[in-house]
Amino acid sequence: MDFAEIREAFERDGYYLAKGVFSSEEVECLEKDFDSIVAQITSSGEETNAKWGGPEMERMGVQNAVVTHTHNVQKYSATWARALFHEGFLDVAEAILGPDIVLHHSKLFQKPAENGAPFPMHQDWDHFPTIKDTMIAGIIHVSRATDAMGCLRVYPGTHKLGRLPISYRSQDSEILAKYPLENAIPVEAEPGDVLFFHYYTIHGSMPNRSNETRKTVLVQLHAGDDVHEEGVSHPYERWALRGFNHQSKRSSVND
Repeated sequence: MDFAEIREAFERDGYYLAKGVFSSEEVECLEKDFDSIVAQITSSGEETNAKWGGPEMERMGVQNAVVTHTHNVQKYSATWARALFHEGFLDVAEAILGPDIVLHHSKLFQKPAENGAPFPMHQDWDHFPTIKDTMIAGIIHVSRATDAMGCLRVYPGTHKLGRLPISYRSQDSEILAKYPLENAIPVEAEPGDVLFFHYYTIHGSMPNRSNETRKTVLVQLHAGDDVHEEGVSHPYERWALRGFNHQSKRSSVND
């Protein structure tokens, strides 16, 4: 693995698709527990549909679409907890972040066949900003993800624009008109691939109109010398996945 090549590509484009990080045997185990998690949360009676609202969703005519979601798969499954410490996964993360890697949180997304919800174009920073803005995501593909299945779409290089007012809470119409979902680049992936991207990179996804279910787990990571901004309400696990968490305090690890 060429760390310099990965880092150069990530710094240029704001994303990097790592092929074949998890083996087919590993994916088979991950999918088994993924399906068990989905079955468990959907039978709980809790609200599990994480589709967005707002004018962009209305424009696409997908108000009744579905995307099943929960945070922190590692709290459901030991198999998924071990996946976060996977050497291949962390090697790519280290090429981007350096030797100290901290888990912020993970989240499961299942886009059902034919009616899987899209996500309008947005940045992620507004949900969980950090002081040094080192936050990245790594999408672990449990199933394949084609454009017809609603794979991630990106605008390469937009991580260099910094913080923009486009998120779940703020959908700036002028910015969205400049970066329409329809013109973004689809990043298709196979089971076991991991797509890493910076939380400034403008991204979104189309509906799943295929006859296949799209299954992914997104892992949010930041560098060990970075920390979540104060006053932000969001799950924050603070696990040191590799190296050291230099910002941990007695009070923070007891949360």
